[in-house]
Amino acid sequence: PDHSTFSKNRHGRFRESDLLRHVFEMTVARCMEEGLVGDQGFAVDASLISADVQKQNSSNPEDWAAREIDPADAPRAVREYLDTLDDEAFGAATTARPKFTAHADPASQWTAARKGPAFFAYSDNYLIDTDHGIIVDVDASRSNKTAEVGAMRKMLDRTEDRFGLKPDWIAADTAYGSSDTLVWLALKRQILPFIPVFDKGERTDGTFSRSDFA
Repeated sequence: PDHSTFSKNRHGRFRESDLLRHVFEMTVARCMEEGLVGDQGFAVDASLISADVQKQNSSNPEDWAAREIDPADAPRAVREYLDTLDDEAFGAATTARPKFTAHADPASQWTAARKGPAFFAYSDNYLIDTDHGIIVDVDASRSNKTAEVGAMRKMLDRTEDRFGLKPDWIAADTAYGSSDTLVWLALKRQILPFIPVFDKGERTDGTFSRSDFA
């Protein structure tokens, strides 16, 4: 089917249901039945997905007071954004305010993560069983490190709840290497993290590094 068919069905007839999540989880369950999911080791990462909005239709967040908007008069994308203001993978992920907010899709994040021109995007987060590279969960979030960590926590909890899968270890890049995340994994969830520590103790901007102090 044309991509617009998927989009219209997702935003139309299947909008109020969990049908697509149900189909996804049925597929994961079948992979488990076939022995393709070992649940010993997981990997997690996020991919940038460009949002279908333009910078010309955006403004500085100070000129766009989200909590003063009347949801009854707002378009669908804005209403959904207002519903996510307290979600740890979206509005509550960070107190840092983005440089621009898209009017048509305010949940998207203005980002320059690809080291090129900045654009509006989301992060598509994947939790992967490493035996055969099977994706056991997926979750969308804003494109910042804190939101991606929040999505990882949500996926680990949901995978254990839905399938009884709890890995012995998990691998990820430095974006997941904050002390809070490592403590949550190792102590609260009893999952061994193979994650580089996100350490900014050694400074390269001319200020004192941690090792400069006694």
